[in-house]
Amino acid sequence: MGFREDFVWGAATSAYQIEGAAFEDGRGESVWDAFCREPGRVLNGENGDLACDHYHRMREDVQLMKQLGLSAYRFSVSWSRILPEGYGKVNEQGIRFYSDLIDALLEAGIEPYLTLFHWDLPLALARQGGWLNPECVRWFGDYAGLAAERFAGRVKHFFTINEPQCFIGLGYQSGVHSPGERHSVRDTLLMAHHVLMAHGRAVQMLREKAGCPVLVGLAPTCGAVYPASESAEDIEAARNTYFSIPEEDERWTWNVPWWSDPVFFGHYPEEGMRRFYSVMPEICEEDMRLIAEPVDFYGQNIYNGWCVKAGEDGRAVPVERYTGFPRTATGWPVTPEALRWAPRFLFERYKKPIYITENGIACNDVISLDGAVHDPQRIDFTARYLRELRRAAEDGADIRGMRASHSGSVWCIPIFVTRQEYRRIRLPGMRK
Repeated sequence: MGFREDFVWGAATSAYQIEGAAFEDGRGESVWDAFCREPGRVLNGENGDLACDHYHRMREDVQLMKQLGLSAYRFSVSWSRILPEGYGKVNEQGIRFYSDLIDALLEAGIEPYLTLFHWDLPLALARQGGWLNPECVRWFGDYAGLAAERFAGRVKHFFTINEPQCFIGLGYQSGVHSPGERHSVRDTLLMAHHVLMAHGRAVQMLREKAGCPVLVGLAPTCGAVYPASESAEDIEAARNTYFSIPEEDERWTWNVPWWSDPVFFGHYPEEGMRRFYSVMPEICEEDMRLIAEPVDFYGQNIYNGWCVKAGEDGRAVPVERYTGFPRTATGWPVTPEALRWAPRFLFERYKKPIYITENGIACNDVISLDGAVHDPQRIDFTARYLRELRRAAEDGADIRGMRASHSGSVWCIPIFVTRQEYRRIRLPGMRK
């Protein structure tokens, strides 16, 4: 047993991190364009004006993907590139870029997976209140409908929202990400409700405007929790912790059930409803029906996690990491077990096909004397994590992804070096 024979290998990116061309061909500004220009917000004042220059080098990038042997590519659309004001007048030059990208991927034998929102809210909408404004549900739905009208048929798989834990928690609670605001728990709960309603409206509009069958899902995230042993007690302690809500109000967004239970069960988790009763927004049955619009698959971005064991009272006790515990170049712990237990727990709870929509490692890459980046750390990391993901499949988790047969899929965010260096990279099995 293990991975399916039609297991699909892919990669994932986000628009602002790779496209560049921030002020070209009619693109409107996003909150990240504004955030990066505020003094002290970003290290060295860097921004995404150029990024990887994917906007101008798209065809070359697609050929690199083909050379790597990718079967699928998850990319996000810059909302403000196709709707500069967030709604209203369509920027046909932006539509043409994504249309050409989709065609190039299909010509290269790479299946496109389209993400509607990866953190880059149009600045014009942010100035109207952004996710605090209930109109954002309609704005996002109309945007999704436009994407369906223009791209469905060639694109079969759509993700609505990527990592709401991040863009609400880091963007509006702690303020360390764009747009750099700090709001109350009451406000962020209202934003979260609007985000989930916007997801539901997008699901409706994708199906209504596509003109053909499409598959729709979402891609949240959260640090995984895995058990110290195979004992039933440790497994249950890990499961309960994974589906709990942090005790600290300033970290309340960092959890699984608040963002996923409403989508799959039609209600918020009872633990959170009891805790946030006094600051919850007004919610009606119609809201919850919208949020629970049926989806076809469940994406989850999983990079790492932490280990727990059952204490004497059965409650989870964190297992301390040993001195010298392996870490990535960004300081994240290397915990392959996360890719076994998180998909297993998610499938057991939500009963939907699972995509690992992001996974990867940041490394301090070195060009060796022979001119190649031999990449042993990334190769080792990938092998360890895939071994654990295979165990999740063997445990019964439905790790699927592509085409009508829903084969398994693993994605990772490429860590880009300069183009001159990238051309020298050779991975085992890479076609020349």
